[in-house]
Amino acid sequence: MSTAQQTNKPHPLRKCRGFRSKSLDERKTFLKEKNICYKCCSSTNHMAKNCNENVQCRECNSRQHLTALHPGPAPWKSEISAALEIQGGEHAENLSPAVISKCTDVCGSVKSSRSCAKICLVKIYPSGQKEKSVKTYVVFDEQSNKSLAKTEFFELFGIKTDAAVYTLKTCSGVVKTAGRRANNFIVESLDGKVSIPLPTLIECDMLPDDRSEIPTPEVAGHYAHLKQVADKIPAIDENAAILILLGRDILRVHKVREHCNGPHNAPYAQRLDLGWVIIGEVCLGGAHVPANVNVYKTCVLNNGRTSLFEPCNNGLHVKEEVNTPALYTRTLNITDIIKSDETDSLGEELFRRTPHDDIPTISVDEKVFLDILDKEMFVNEANSWTAPLPFRSPRHRLPNNRDQAVKHFTTLCRMLNKRPEMNQHFFAFMKKIFDLGHAEPAPPLNKEKECWYLPIFGVYHPRKPGQIRVVFDSSATHEGISLNSVLLSGPDLNNTLLGVLIRFRKEPVAVTADIQQMFYCFTVREDHRDFLRFLWFEDNDPEKPIREYRMTVHVFGNSPSPAIAIYGLKRAALERQDEYSKEAKQFVLRNFYVDDGLTSFSSDAEAIRVLNETRQMLADSNICLHKIASNSPEVMKAFPSQDWAKELKDLDLGADPLPLQRSLGLNWNLQKDSFTFLVSREEKPFTRRGVLSTVNSLYDPLGFAAPITMQGKALIRELCSENCDWDAPLPSDKETQWRAWQTSLVDLEKLQIPRQYIHTSLHTTLRRELCVFADASTLAVSAVAYLRAFDEEGQVHVGFCMGKSKLAPRQPHTVPRLELCAAVLAVELADTLLEELDIEIHEVKYYTDSKVVLGYINNTSRRFYVYVANRVARIRKSTNPTQWYFVNTQHNPADHGTRPVPVSLLCSTSWLTGPDFLKKVSEDAPPQPDSFELVEPASDVELRPLITTFTTKVGTTQLGSHRFKRFSRWRLLIHGVAKLIQKIRSSLKAPEKDMKKLDELKQAKNIIIRSVQEEEFKEELKSLSKGELVPEHSPLRSLSVILDSEGLIRIGGRLSSAEIPWEQRHPIVIPKNYHVALLLVQFYHEQVAHQGRHITEGAIRSAGLWILGGKRLVSSVIHKWTKDVLGSLILPTRLIWGEYGKE
Repeated sequence: MSTAQQTNKPHPLRKCRGFRSKSLDERKTFLKEKNICYKCCSSTNHMAKNCNENVQCRECNSRQHLTALHPGPAPWKSEISAALEIQGGEHAENLSPAVISKCTDVCGSVKSSRSCAKICLVKIYPSGQKEKSVKTYVVFDEQSNKSLAKTEFFELFGIKTDAAVYTLKTCSGVVKTAGRRANNFIVESLDGKVSIPLPTLIECDMLPDDRSEIPTPEVAGHYAHLKQVADKIPAIDENAAILILLGRDILRVHKVREHCNGPHNAPYAQRLDLGWVIIGEVCLGGAHVPANVNVYKTCVLNNGRTSLFEPCNNGLHVKEEVNTPALYTRTLNITDIIKSDETDSLGEELFRRTPHDDIPTISVDEKVFLDILDKEMFVNEANSWTAPLPFRSPRHRLPNNRDQAVKHFTTLCRMLNKRPEMNQHFFAFMKKIFDLGHAEPAPPLNKEKECWYLPIFGVYHPRKPGQIRVVFDSSATHEGISLNSVLLSGPDLNNTLLGVLIRFRKEPVAVTADIQQMFYCFTVREDHRDFLRFLWFEDNDPEKPIREYRMTVHVFGNSPSPAIAIYGLKRAALERQDEYSKEAKQFVLRNFYVDDGLTSFSSDAEAIRVLNETRQMLADSNICLHKIASNSPEVMKAFPSQDWAKELKDLDLGADPLPLQRSLGLNWNLQKDSFTFLVSREEKPFTRRGVLSTVNSLYDPLGFAAPITMQGKALIRELCSENCDWDAPLPSDKETQWRAWQTSLVDLEKLQIPRQYIHTSLHTTLRRELCVFADASTLAVSAVAYLRAFDEEGQVHVGFCMGKSKLAPRQPHTVPRLELCAAVLAVELADTLLEELDIEIHEVKYYTDSKVVLGYINNTSRRFYVYVANRVARIRKSTNPTQWYFVNTQHNPADHGTRPVPVSLLCSTSWLTGPDFLKKVSEDAPPQPDSFELVEPASDVELRPLITTFTTKVGTTQLGSHRFKRFSRWRLLIHGVAKLIQKIRSSLKAPEKDMKKLDELKQAKNIIIRSVQEEEFKEELKSLSKGELVPEHSPLRSLSVILDSEGLIRIGGRLSSAEIPWEQRHPIVIPKNYHVALLLVQFYHEQVAHQGRHITEGAIRSAGLWILGGKRLVSSVIHKWTKDVLGSLILPTRLIWGEYGKE
């Protein structure tokens, strides 16, 4: 017997990781040298041709070799499967005794696990002193924010700096310590090609120094994918110690310049600037138990704080977009990764708009459904995906409905007895279910255990009369409750049917395939199977008694089954994406609609490769991809005939023409690689139901025959009034018209629409344009899109992409409105194509024959009514006005979708081929103006009337303070203005009632003061009139001024409650640099008989006036008056003294 021994425990050779890591030729050579059987890999007593062992490869199901001899890497195993199956891929119970073959080339004689870390041998020396270089090992640790060095390094280079305190935080805790610093050192690769200055090195004796983790050439030599780097990794240098840890303060040394990957859990190699490193567990058996667990995550903080990361003084607002695998689309939202501490930021995202705002999202129930599958779906021992039944929470407890199930089963038996053919099909279907393990005998139930029984019935597909499908009726109710009512249905995870068809037309080699019994590929978790009980005959024999069974897989009839199956299919692809090409993953994720896969490739070789990879990727999860069909015989020959589509199985690909293949409802002619129509000849009654059935039988999702189907819909609307009964005969006078249209449909079978957009691969074209045309009539609106591509030779290719025609509303609409609706339809058509094509479109152009619509789109100044405004906004949301062009009606192919076109003439129109000017290298379209103006805006009822508002401002020109300078006294000025008021009043046609002399003088005073205030305080008056505070720079700011009923500025002050006259509480403000202020001071100075400054000021304030800077002005007036008065006095003549008398 033959075994391998990796440590002290023997294990079979077929389970040896080292054996499996070798190439197939090396494995066979080893067996030959050891004289071991090629089939069982366990005996030296016989050869493969004489081996009686029952073996099977888990990769290809071959009975001639074990999984360990399968060409290629070891199969991927899930965590659950790996716990039960060891490296060779065989189950533990099948192990055979084996001979001992020690596996010590890599692990050595040690009993602990052998693992390699990012450690590299380098040279270190002080800057400018290369002669002092020392060989040492460095550890690369991007989790450390500083670079560290051992004390031995500092002693080696004689560094005697003072120790500085720092905080070291590792997985084992936080330590406050001290260490020296080393600067100006160079690290150099062993070959001397790379020299890098080192940052400051901090002394630390807690560096990882496990020399067994140093990569060696022997490690690389034992792995096929690492042999190429074995000579680039130096042998262990016993004289070199691990002295330095390089952190992320020297980023260059961490950057990966080259890498070598291998199988899923195999070690891998990276080339850094300083040399090659190997990372990962390298023990060839995986049976060694690691003696130590090393976790390197070090952070050194200079500030002494015990924080994992060094704090940053700058605050960052980060918007992060997370890219997750496209299993499904969750609710799109905006998350602040770092939130501001300022309360002003609250609510700052409330009104933010994003490009995803209008994308439909999933509901709360659907999110719960996805969370359940994310957490609870797993791979079982047989490598099949297992999912629970997604129950609602909370939910009603299901009652025991066995009695109801018995009644349903009795009814089913009576029906099967009456229909022998159906009876035969039914039992054949059930036999397959039992043979494939999709159902199992139900174990006895505890009395209190919850369960549910599913009634069953059979249905036939209209196009597959001899093929029955047994439905497990989860919607059947009992006591007002059903199984589906307590289950979450889940979201629609399907790709859009339209999107799959759009991508199917891209490349020359097209392929379709089907998942075999898709729902049954996913098993039900065992504790939920009692909710899928049903009654059937024991051993599928109608002569035997009835017994209880339960389904082990998700059934057709459960509301969550479609979502579970689609989720599981995509999950299977994502779990294996690292083992297969991205094209295989993309085929599953993007090009499947339920269980039908449609895709296209640029070559036969690519199609065969991707299809093989996809089949293997899904087969790893027990999902079978079959019913393959292709327009390429070479692709078909690459697969077994039993995996071909049913219509192709008996074909001789070399002689027989390829037949018509139905793909997602479309009829695909494989021989001509074109789509066509199959028209039903079934005679339908001339009733509302009959004509509707006839029109709907034309399945045309891409709009190849949109002008024809539009005519049928128009006839239905014309024939069927709102009060028309579904099965009542329609008016006989219209039957001739209807029958003529119905008969003409036969000509649709002559149409051959190329499946491929253009006759070359889209990926080889240099430039691609999407040209969309729009048109409308009172009958319908239409849009049609064409792909225009330029190849390497400068040739132009044009192909029909998609068309759409919609009936205009019954209610009358103006033609401009309908043309605008057609433009919106064109935009939506282009948006769909851009989203689904999955290829770069360099430019999108829109064409319409309505200059009115072009004027609407280009208008930026005039306002529309809501109907037009909403549609223009929709157009401008997705397009720019510069993308819109005018085209004459005779060159507009969308015109054919707005009016009746005979089926026989459809091929001769430009609907399927596009206008001629697109097919020229330089478009021969009419010259376009720089912009389109509104057409006759004065008479356009869609435009809101242009209202011009004229504002007439009556001038409030005052007298002007310069006029007041001609008056030398205040009293003369007041009387002068009062006389002016009298003059104006007397000139009025309806003179006002005579005012008293005192009122006239008061009014004159207010006019004078208002004039100077309006000249001096313009900004203040404007602010006060609006109820606002005066400007901060105003000299009135500190006076709390107010505006009175006469429009005069008064002081607010603190005397509002004083028992003094109102005028004194709120005096009028007088600017000082005006002649009026001078006249007022002179007037009140005279009133107090020329007394001092205080008395004069008191008189002014008692009169309700406040002169800014009044003290200085009063002093100046008094000083001038005193000077003038003293100057006018006549002094007595000077006396001359005479002599005294004798007395």
